[in-house]
Amino acid sequence: MSTSDQDQGQDQGVDAPIAAAAVDGKRLTPRQARRLRIVLSSVGMAAMAVVLALRIASRSSVLVVGVYGLALILCGVVIELSRNGRTRLGSWLLGLGLVAAVGADWLLIP
Repeated sequence: MSTSDQDQGQDQGVDAPIAAAAVDGKRLTPRQARRLRIVLSSVGMAAMAVVLALRIASRSSVLVVGVYGLALILCGVVIELSRNGRTRLGSWLLGLGLVAAVGADWLLIP
């Protein structure tokens, strides 16, 4: 058995409990977690784009474009973080960023 075969055997042993737990519905595999964050970020990005279009139609303001433009950029950053395996950081950033965007809309934009 070569070194690469041993490494593959060890990798499968480490991932097997996580995959088995995902079948039972208890935990997500890392790949499933990444895909879930990407989907959530994409949905958030689409929602922010719709809200931006509605807010610009009702009141054209640089502040509106700034707040929702930053939210769109944030969703894109979270998608990229999720693609690179930083799902926890991406989750926190997405949650806090979207709450901050809605809060800024409520507090700053008349």
